Amino acid sequence: MSGATSAHKFPNPLIPGFYPDPSILRVGEDYYLANSTFEYLPGIPVFHSRDLVQWNLIGHVITRYGQLGDELPTNGGAWAPTIRHRDGTFYVVVTDAMGRGMLIFTAADPTGPWSDGTLVDGIHGIDPDLAWDTDGAAYITYSGLDTTSGAAFGGHGGILQITVDLASGKPLSDPESLWSGTGLKFPEAPHLYLHDGWWYLMIAEGGTERGHGISIARGPSPAGPFEGGPGNPVVSARSTNRPIQNTGHGDLVQTPDGGWAVVMLGMRPAGGTQAFAALGRETFITPARWVDGWLEIDPVILAPRPGQEQVADDFDTGELAPEWISVRRFPAELASLQPDGVALTGDGSTLDGLRPVFLARRPQHQQLRVAVRIDPGSGLGGLAVRFDELHHYEIEVGGGVVTVRAAVAGIRQEWTAPAPSEVVTLHLDCEPPTGPNLLDWLTSDIIVLGVSDADSNGRVDLARVDGRYLSQETAASFTGRVIGIYAVRGTVTFSRYRYTGWEA
Repeated sequence: MSGATSAHKFPNPLIPGFYPDPSILRVGEDYYLANSTFEYLPGIPVFHSRDLVQWNLIGHVITRYGQLGDELPTNGGAWAPTIRHRDGTFYVVVTDAMGRGMLIFTAADPTGPWSDGTLVDGIHGIDPDLAWDTDGAAYITYSGLDTTSGAAFGGHGGILQITVDLASGKPLSDPESLWSGTGLKFPEAPHLYLHDGWWYLMIAEGGTERGHGISIARGPSPAGPFEGGPGNPVVSARSTNRPIQNTGHGDLVQTPDGGWAVVMLGMRPAGGTQAFAALGRETFITPARWVDGWLEIDPVILAPRPGQEQVADDFDTGELAPEWISVRRFPAELASLQPDGVALTGDGSTLDGLRPVFLARRPQHQQLRVAVRIDPGSGLGGLAVRFDELHHYEIEVGGGVVTVRAAVAGIRQEWTAPAPSEVVTLHLDCEPPTGPNLLDWLTSDIIVLGVSDADSNGRVDLARVDGRYLSQETAASFTGRVIGIYAVRGTVTFSRYRYTGWEA
């Protein structure tokens, strides 16, 4: 049904929170989706759906050291995976930016385990796509930004392509330049599709910020030559007041009803001038259709899932929930599950460091409340919201003192109060901005940090901190907020983690 328009009613965000650079795959009646994760582990989540509406996290590609490089620099690591399937094998091709390079991972089942990763030797670029010609030749099409050779960062070579031996990673051809868009900056995120006898090349251009968009070209073979479409960019939110901005970096899929849709990244900037996106880049979806041999894509419409979402984790199932992530370390090596909760043992590192003892989850709502019970014993630990090592707010307890700290690009402020009891409950809320003046409404949200006794009685709020400094635009990060628990020194036990999130 090449001209069909999907009547499917999609929620948007499709997968809310820090889940950028989506790639989607249909195998029979099953859909799989993968995202970038940068310096967080486990890396590259894989989601499953049967209807493109309800999604379940079924595993991760990166589950052990060595699959990516050792360092995982901030904003490096797993960039823009593409997930594909052929002859019973699942493939994820991805760039380990500032690390190993362009990698091919394989698995017999998308839940894993995935392979160690085969290096595409000598090829330096990002956002790789994988496609097969009708004769079985494998093509990797990618954006020519070199993040792995050690050369000066910043040069951009447009959209490039090689053929490759997938088993060895050996290129079978030299990089060839393809169509690189309409002249906007940073042509990236290429994907190839064969449809009605034409090969279509879909790319992002304009940068992943407010100028982001998707453009398309077509040609007689996966190597082109490619002719740009008449309506490029086929989707963009630039210079509009749509609630979803930065729309781009898309991947095409056929829907269960025979129509078509594109998943893509986008952001929900808040504030009086739509200036600050606290959750970073998220996964969205929108209908598409084929008209006169070209793809048309609808603007992305905000349609949040109704009601409140609640997460209650008592750490009593024998293993951590798969949504827990850590910075450059795997959660299982940090967490010790106890009968009364989860224990973290501090090693002296703090949230300023590159490898804090920190377990986090991605917040998925713009308004939320998080609470966790903490028994610090003789140690020091707390509850935090983090963007990176330079941008984080936390509330911690130790030695009978509760401390709230705001760290923003080297600027720090602290508030302290006596702990109300030996075991306390720490609270972190994200509220919409309020106030009588225009300046009060320009920020994304207000982050409220407070403490109560172990049973959540007698809450006292120590600080109300402007949330704009933990947004994608201010932190200039490719990631998004994460909220979690941490230990600095000693063994600290956490229990009764509670999350409630909702949209206005």
